Amino acid sequence: MKTISRTQVREITARITQWRHWHWLVKYVPLVPVWLWCCLKARNLWFFTTANPGLTFGGFTGESKMEMYRLLPSEFIPKSFLVTRSTPFSTLYRIVTEELTLPVAVKPDVGRMGLMFRRINTVEELREYHSVMRADYIIQEFITYPIEVSVFYYRLPQAARGRITGFVRKEPLTVVGDGTSTLQTLILQSERARHWKNELFTRHATELDVVPARGERFVLSQAFNLSRGALLIDLSQEKDAALLSLFDGLSRRTGLCFGRYDLKCASVDDLKAGKNFSILEFNGAGAEPHHVYCDGHSLLSALKILSHHWNILCRISIANQLAGAEIWGLRDGFTHFIQSEKHLAHLRRLDAATPHASESWSETPSPETAIGVPMVEFRRTQN
Repeated sequence: MKTISRTQVREITARITQWRHWHWLVKYVPLVPVWLWCCLKARNLWFFTTANPGLTFGGFTGESKMEMYRLLPSEFIPKSFLVTRSTPFSTLYRIVTEELTLPVAVKPDVGRMGLMFRRINTVEELREYHSVMRADYIIQEFITYPIEVSVFYYRLPQAARGRITGFVRKEPLTVVGDGTSTLQTLILQSERARHWKNELFTRHATELDVVPARGERFVLSQAFNLSRGALLIDLSQEKDAALLSLFDGLSRRTGLCFGRYDLKCASVDDLKAGKNFSILEFNGAGAEPHHVYCDGHSLLSALKILSHHWNILCRISIANQLAGAEIWGLRDGFTHFIQSEKHLAHLRRLDAATPHASESWSETPSPETAIGVPMVEFRRTQN
């Protein structure tokens, strides 16, 4: 009979007792009545598609990142270029030598969860990435501000001011070397990293026997996504009128009424002052309020927060419909949703099979991040 190690017992126990690690379907099943009630109130299954009228499907899934960037003020986003499947590599070479400076960030134009996001350090790495991509993707300047945060914001269309419900700092999934343990051992010893050990062992297959120096931080994921093990730190105490004013202004300029901004900034104070920050992306109707995953929230507390956000999403969507925003039809919505899920499944396979450049830094790091996004041919259905 096969025995189970103490580490395996702790891992199994953590997966059972820590709701954050449960499959999303299990976490959301209790909220099905809330979602159905919203559908009934709005009289449409795809009621949320009018929450952010400027985004495909309201930004729930399958929206273009370039579509999102075109809505946002150019001074607040990374300098970005769309690369299609027909773009010759000579054009990319010109972009990275004349328009941008290495390193750069690349990510599929359609997707989520940090899939196929890569930091590109050399022309050869860009050539390899370009060769495996079978869908449009974005190449953009790599933002080096040291702090990455998420801000969840909503505003009823008729209201002058909105509300920031969540303000969270994100730290990447890392392990710290002790000078004797291999990367594989460090992953298994880490309470956080071992939840993703199978994915990490595949991604870092050629580096598992590396022994990081004592105090050296080895970055296991370049994307600061919750699904990639990012640590979320609650910054609720930093919410104030200055921060709200910044996002009220963005909402009025863009028409984006509901969602989560992922940003990098020089400091929280600079962000409040409206300077030295860059919006990595905006996640619309499908965005999760990340603050529910911070320490201190029970599953019941998280469900209450999610229920509140869904009801607000419904109110905003109905208000925009009454103002003339066009809602998606039943057939078009199903077609788009199914295509999006197929696209995401492809991205998962491709991401697992595509090497990541290793990232490590010394004891006093300056976390350099990324955005998160996916790929493959994806046709957006117009309603």
